[in-house]
Amino acid sequence: MGKGRRGRAGIAMATAIVAGAAAVTVTTAEALPGGAATAARGDCPAAREKVERLEGRVTPNACAFLERQITFGEMATGTPPAPGDLTHPRVRAYLDIFDPEATLWEAGSAAQRGHTPIGTSITGSLGLVPSLTYRGTDVVADGSTVMFGQWNEVTLKGRTVAYPQIARNVLGDEGRTLQARRYYDRAVLFRDTLPGEAPAPLFAGVTDAGSPRDAGRAEGAAPRGRDALRARDAFRARAGETRERLAAWNAGDADALLARVGGARLGGPGLAAPLVSEAGKRAYLERLFATADLDLRAGQVAVGETTAYVEWHGTASVRDGDRTRTGIPFGIVERFGPGGEWELYFDTLPLVADDDEIRLLFRKLAS
Repeated sequence: MGKGRRGRAGIAMATAIVAGAAAVTVTTAEALPGGAATAARGDCPAAREKVERLEGRVTPNACAFLERQITFGEMATGTPPAPGDLTHPRVRAYLDIFDPEATLWEAGSAAQRGHTPIGTSITGSLGLVPSLTYRGTDVVADGSTVMFGQWNEVTLKGRTVAYPQIARNVLGDEGRTLQARRYYDRAVLFRDTLPGEAPAPLFAGVTDAGSPRDAGRAEGAAPRGRDALRARDAFRARAGETRERLAAWNAGDADALLARVGGARLGGPGLAAPLVSEAGKRAYLERLFATADLDLRAGQVAVGETTAYVEWHGTASVRDGDRTRTGIPFGIVERFGPGGEWELYFDTLPLVADDDEIRLLFRKLAS
């Protein structure tokens, strides 16, 4: 698969997702003394050197978190840890990111709390993919909330799988994570590594012409200049309208979601390239809503100088033929970027496979 920073949306391995607060916190760098100019500073230089873009309010706590996050991402695993071995050097580096009472939510599963279950989880992940490394992409620190965009790479069955991820963290003392969630698409793990056995991709056939199910036509080109700026600011300018956007996600209202993002290019799981046309973007959202009913709550918002992240988390109900699977842990992060990007991060795997099928896929991947 593509190895560029914004290639095909892929998956983040079982690198721990921490469940967290339902309340939205909205602050901006512009609201600080000195405004946006204070953001283009030399604070946290070690982290700034390692990530593509770092924006927002980088407090000492946020800086400490970033340094720990980067250390783990760059660290070689060496001999993989035995299951449950919390003394392994890379496991210790991972646990150093978390407060001892942190909660961890992995996609599609219940939350875990504390170092022992979180550490045990990462030993399993590193046992499967000891090659896991990542680098920071777009990072926004907003008070105690940090949205850490990253580009991950693993080797599975002789293939390199690269994928984007958003790590959402709420920080406590010393910059250790109290609550975290990871937003990624695990389905891509299996697409090339288990050919013929991977579930059919959720968004197969969706293009800028719409989808095979409709007769939409491609419209327009990627936004530029002032149009791109408006697309990026679609949520920043409406931070007080969180309830309306949340209602649109829960109602499956593609019209309302599209109306707030103007001509932004849509990137997301299952897309080889961003969608530019109205028809393509609508087909993508409608495919999601035809598959799953969402019951989401507002999470965290982090706003920088050019980039805004918005988090929604809760559950999904999925229609599988004659049956409906309910209560599936699910969440979405939206990223509004400086070049007219509107990116979605979520896991399609539980939308195309049930728990038994997912467990079987992972067993085959590990064999």
